[in-house]
Amino acid sequence: MSTHRSTWKRRERDAARLFGAERQPLSGSGGRADQTRSDCTHPRLSIETKLRASSSVPSLWDEPNHRARLEGKVPVLMLHGKGKLGWLAGCHERDLPELLEAVAAGRLGVGDQKGDNRDEPDENEGGGP
Repeated sequence: MSTHRSTWKRRERDAARLFGAERQPLSGSGGRADQTRSDCTHPRLSIETKLRASSSVPSLWDEPNHRARLEGKVPVLMLHGKGKLGWLAGCHERDLPELLEAVAAGRLGVGDQKGDNRDEPDENEGGGP
């Protein structure tokens, strides 16, 4: 079953508004060369909004979300790709302000956290002396 175009356009508008921007008409390959290819007009963020009938991400989210809510915590899903640097962090839109506050308070950066030293094996990786 196909998705009505007003449905995905509404999702793009909602995502843009979350960041104080507007939906970019004709984004992507239909856009003009002098316009952004992002889904929104934000000057610093390039936001790509996807609406899918099914995806593996929501199923990966369900259990951690449930456990975190039982513990009174904000659930955050971190997706890593084998052989890739960095990760993709996801949270529910209602939790975004609290997540951003936690990141700002922690001043997180590459190599700042225990266990992030690539020269030392993680406790759970075996290796040892």
